[in-house]
Amino acid sequence: MGTRELDDLVRPGMRVAVADGCGSPRALFPALRRAAARHGDLRLVLGWMPAAEPELDPAAFADARALMGGPGLRPAIDAGAVRAVPCRLSAVPSLLAGPLRPDLLVATLVRGADGLHLGTEVAWMRGLVEAGVPVAAVVSRSAPHADAGPALPADAITVLGDVDSELGRPREVSTPPPTPDDVAIARNAAALVPEGARVQVGPGRLAAAMVDALRVRVRVDSGLLPEAVVDLDERGLLLDDPVAAYLVGTRRLYDWAHGRPLLHPVEVTHDIGRLSAAQAPPLIALNAALEIDVDGQVNVEGVGRSAAGMIGGHPDFAGAGARCRDGLSVIAVASAHRDRPTLVTRLSRPVTTPSHDVDVVVTERGSADLRGLDRAERRAALRDLWGGRVRDTGPARET
Repeated sequence: MGTRELDDLVRPGMRVAVADGCGSPRALFPALRRAAARHGDLRLVLGWMPAAEPELDPAAFADARALMGGPGLRPAIDAGAVRAVPCRLSAVPSLLAGPLRPDLLVATLVRGADGLHLGTEVAWMRGLVEAGVPVAAVVSRSAPHADAGPALPADAITVLGDVDSELGRPREVSTPPPTPDDVAIARNAAALVPEGARVQVGPGRLAAAMVDALRVRVRVDSGLLPEAVVDLDERGLLLDDPVAAYLVGTRRLYDWAHGRPLLHPVEVTHDIGRLSAAQAPPLIALNAALEIDVDGQVNVEGVGRSAAGMIGGHPDFAGAGARCRDGLSVIAVASAHRDRPTLVTRLSRPVTTPSHDVDVVVTERGSADLRGLDRAERRAALRDLWGGRVRDTGPARET
């Protein structure tokens, strides 16, 4: 659907941004791919893609760049069809206002009583609309209305049609059950969360386990809002409406979120000044890792040549947790993956989050509080937490 109308909006040489997340506009992908093949010089900007989108072929574009990545873009990044731009999520609006400013945003919207809104994600898209970037949109009849902001300016939007089919529904991302190590790690992490704190978590199985392990009432202040928050609410442990940029879950989460003002731009959700404000409740940032080196530096982007992860908001929230009075930046990771230690002498990818933004490291074996320690003491504490098992990946970085 929308082929003719999208053709009217797409011009040669355009840079087109595709709204990301579970509500990415899948109904328009075939038309966008055909436009790219016809013009031959279109450029593509992508964000976080939680699942593969075969109808959107990045190779059809003259240039395709991802500002976050995710499971859906991993094969294209590994194959070189998409260039992964190293960028923390809080810096995405700046990039999109400058060197990567798009000429068109393609998005899925929902209808509210006051007009059109973004659906399962607000993230960096609202900022583009408010900056005057034209929008080509389909309107979903089944996506939740969780946008906390006002209606989008109608004169900036060309509606190409309403969608009530599978292509108009937000993608459902289920979470596998936790492993025994996940449960142990989550229990150790949850012990660090005080009553009334703000908690941030990322996506995935371990993040869900950490939310499930909470036994005190908390607020959720995060980039991604996982489905585990529904269970938290049902247990009577959720204080106030969560703050987030994306929803990621199944229909259960989307139904729960509908009508709640939960979703905000990344200029709000990832603002380190707001997150670390002295008058706010303490922020406990609970983040995972793929590797951590003996100095406490963290890699979440990939192992070896595979783009297994993404930068996202990891350094934003880790930095905010470390700066927040009574807050914490917690890195949670299993001590081994496929029987290979996750503590390494040298990261296999560039540093995602620096060691000085890591307060506590948690594994299934326990935790290491690194606050106030010098470099040598931090190395000793990490080696002790791993029981002396360190994978030798080359000379350690001099610090």
